[in-house]
Order: sequence, then C-alpha cells, then structure tokens
Amino acid sequence: MNRQFLLAAFLLLSAPVFGHHSTAMFDATKTITVTGTVKEFQYSNPHSWLIVEVRADDGSVVTWGFEAEGPTTLMRSGIRKSTLPAGTRLTITGHPMTDGRPAAAWVTAVLENGTELNPRNGFVPR
Repeated sequence: MNRQFLLAAFLLLSAPVFGHHSTAMFDATKTITVTGTVKEFQYSNPHSWLIVEVRADDGSVVTWGFEAEGPTTLMRSGIRKSTLPAGTRLTITGHPMTDGRPAAAWVTAVLENGTELNPRNGFVPR
C-alpha cells in the first residue's frame, strides 16, 4: 500500500475522535460566573453535565448547564456524583457557549463552605 492511502485512511477513521473532543462551542477567551443551586448532576460518559438553577435579577429562574469531563476524570479529581447532590448551593465559573445559550464549560466551582471543585485538577478544601 502506498503512504498516501494509509494517511488518508488514518485521517478519515480518526476524524470522529478529533470531532468529539472539539470545544469550538465554548468561548475560551471569556468566563462567566453564576451562583445557584444544583438541580441535577448528570455523571455520564463521554461528558458529564452539572445542571444549575440560577435566579435572575427579575426573579425568574434560568437553568444553566456546565459541561465537564466524564466520570473517570472527575473521580481522579476527587469529584463524585455524591459530591454535588440536588440542592447544593455553589458559585460556578465556566467558558460560555459562543451562541449565548445558558451553558458553559465548567472551569471551577466553589461550595458555600469554601471548597473549590476543579473538574480537571481536583478539589481544594478551604
């Protein structure tokens, strides 16, 4: 087989892998920070989602979604599903969606007791 064919085959077969890990939907040059209450922690593969209800200035509730790594990476960081049960109050920071929807890539979260949760580097008790 020639090299060009092998290279083309590799690129075609690996495209779904590269596409899956795209973070293009998030604006890594910006951060948002909101304070709210955990509604649900979807601790699943390939990515987990932390669903947080945030009360807006007008009193309405906006549901935010924060994407994180899968359970294996979160467990290595010390974050388990039981770490963030429904009703937990927190302040969370993330890289927002580029289209303005209320969702972001989770960067860090701080619980009311001061514990900081970082989905890539673990938690820091305060």
